Amino acid sequence: MNLTLDSKVIIQGFSEFITATHVTQMKAYGTNLVAGVNPGFGGKQLYDLPVFDLVEEVVKQFGPIDTTIICVNPYQVLDAALEAIASNIRQIIIISAGVPPLDMVQLLRKAEACETLVVGPNSPGIIVPGKIILGTHPSEFYTPGNVGIVSRSSTLTYEVAWELTKAGLGQSISVSIGSDTIVGSSFLQWLQILDEDESTQAIVLVGQPGGGSEEAAARYIAEAIDKPVIAYIAGKHAPPGKHWRQTGTLATIIGRDPNFGTAQHKLLAFQEAHVPVAERPSQIPELVRKAIK
Repeated sequence: MNLTLDSKVIIQGFSEFITATHVTQMKAYGTNLVAGVNPGFGGKQLYDLPVFDLVEEVVKQFGPIDTTIICVNPYQVLDAALEAIASNIRQIIIISAGVPPLDMVQLLRKAEACETLVVGPNSPGIIVPGKIILGTHPSEFYTPGNVGIVSRSSTLTYEVAWELTKAGLGQSISVSIGSDTIVGSSFLQWLQILDEDESTQAIVLVGQPGGGSEEAAARYIAEAIDKPVIAYIAGKHAPPGKHWRQTGTLATIIGRDPNFGTAQHKLLAFQEAHVPVAERPSQIPELVRKAIK
């Protein structure tokens, strides 16, 4: 990853998924936003950013781009991401929600072949508190520190960060991997990144019902992660048989254990891996302090 103040960042598309407030916050935070891309609006200014029709035009004027934040209509995400990859952009944040699963399958095959990191879709992106925001994280909930957060949720990520901040525990990085049916990067990838990150002392993992990514993370933590990990699973009281729409899990539960994807199934996986699990977000700081002693 290249997450520095010098990292050149662009925005592809200006839809309902991003607002002037988000752009202003990123620029005020120090994110090096150099341009926007919106076909048909080339040569104009939007949110005080020069706008181009094509990504390659931005690269020609500003040089290599490190990160793109994609905010186009979900059915245009694949084209936008492939255009970014063709211009050698190796970090892609997809804010848009509801990207067709088959589009994501095609994108991930291309991203893997080109060693491109994809975060999202349906994600507020990444924040390195005090340094850079790539996406729509509200900066007021964060403070610099050494606790890494990786989450499937959006707003719950902010709540966990705020609980840590109130307790005097700052954050090294916070990433929401997204909660669409298929997302770019996984819990496993980010656990490895945070485990190797020198500025991260402890990791908080935030999960929710649907799919099996938390169970896979629990096994991976037990086998490969050296740093302390605290887990929190939302939706423990969700009605049986109900599935969170944004997690897109209906197709994944056919032929599975009837408890597959439930919060209880995920809690059991973390318990078996001896990972402390918070009962509520406000309990997370206490467990983090115990883990890093």
